[in-house]
Amino acid sequence: MTTSRQEAQWVLRAQCDDRDALENLLRSIHHSLRRYISGVVGPTHADDILQDVLVIVCRKIKSLHTPELLRPWVYRIASREAFRHLKKETRWRERQPDESVLSDSPAQIASSPSEMIEQLKSLEYLSPASRVVLALHFQEELPLAEVAAILKIPLGTVKSRLAYGLNTIRKQLLQKGNNL
Repeated sequence: MTTSRQEAQWVLRAQCDDRDALENLLRSIHHSLRRYISGVVGPTHADDILQDVLVIVCRKIKSLHTPELLRPWVYRIASREAFRHLKKETRWRERQPDESVLSDSPAQIASSPSEMIEQLKSLEYLSPASRVVLALHFQEELPLAEVAAILKIPLGTVKSRLAYGLNTIRKQLLQKGNNL
C-alpha cells in the first residue's frame, strides 16, 4: 500500500493547517477506506465508522511523522475503529433475545449463486480478525506482509487468519449449496 507523492504533499500541507489540502487528502482516501470498512463491518455501519475514522485523521494528522506512511496509518485507525464497533455490537447482541429461528427460515436462503455471493460478502460467519485480513488482502489487494504491518501482528498470524477465513467461507458455500 503506497501513499502517492501528491497525498504525502497534502499531508505536509494539512499539518500546516491548509484546509484545502486536508479536504483533498480525505477525498483521495475516502473511497478505498469505505470499501475496506464495509468489508469488515458490513455496509450498514460503514458510513458511521468511516466518519469516525476521518474525524480521527483530521485531529491526529499532525502526529503523523512520515507522510509516506499515510495509508497504512489510516488503515490501522480504521481497523481499530471497526474492531471497536464490532465489540460494541457483540455486547449489544448478547443482551438481545435470540432471533436465530427467523434467520433460518426458507426466505433467508439464497436462491441463486449471485445472491449467495452477496450473502457471503457480509462475512458474518467470520471472526472480525479473519474478516479484516481478508478485506485487506483481497479487497484492497495488499500483500500479506503489508497486512501484518498495518495490523501490527506477525506474518504467521496473518496467514493463519487468512486460512481460517477461507476455510470458513468454503464451509459456508458447501452448506448453502446443500440447502438449495
